[in-house]
Amino acid sequence: MKKFFLLILLFISANAMSQNEQLKTDWASLKRYSAENAKLKPLSNNEIRVVFMGNSITEFWLRYDSSFFKDNLFIDRGVSGQTTPQMLVRFRQDVILLKPSVVVILAGINDIAENTGPIALEDVFGNIVSMAELAKVNNIRVVLSSVLPACDFPWTRGLQPAEKVIKLNAMIQDYCKANNIVYADYFSSMVDERNGLDKNYSKDGVHPTIAGYKMMEPLVQKAIETALSQE
Repeated sequence: MKKFFLLILLFISANAMSQNEQLKTDWASLKRYSAENAKLKPLSNNEIRVVFMGNSITEFWLRYDSSFFKDNLFIDRGVSGQTTPQMLVRFRQDVILLKPSVVVILAGINDIAENTGPIALEDVFGNIVSMAELAKVNNIRVVLSSVLPACDFPWTRGLQPAEKVIKLNAMIQDYCKANNIVYADYFSSMVDERNGLDKNYSKDGVHPTIAGYKMMEPLVQKAIETALSQE
């Protein structure tokens, strides 16, 4: 377990260094999936395409449980370390132009971690709403995900994120109720007594293990089905 935790920290540190360099040349990671996007075949008449937009939690999901994406023909467009303004910039090429039936958006934790600098929760929420609105205008159904619980960040200690996560989730959930958007609530099933991510589902307190993803999968599948059934 210690070895696993060290590997995660080393990955985050190495990723942060490469991201710092990348910020100078490709701030929103527009090149990250450009080749994969170009290789996607045109949709068949009855094909239902679902794109997952997110950060490392989404990116690692494919690595931990590739069969979940392969078996369901889901498309993963997570970029490690990303904040909501970066996702918003790449939303057109990594979601809209792929013409999915549904987009699953999981975003916000890296904003709270201040990965691209301090940002108000209202602005984080606004970026998430902007992605949802862009999707709806393009006839893409939306699933907005709760931010996963966290009580500290291994790469930026002392920011006390737990209450910020709760507040942001409340904003997202209220918006979903007011706008007939499906809300995928991972938080309630994965939170512990500290309002952090339950150790049964994570080693570093932020990123799910395979057990965490297995908890999330039926929740998001139900959310996708609900979104597809909406009038």
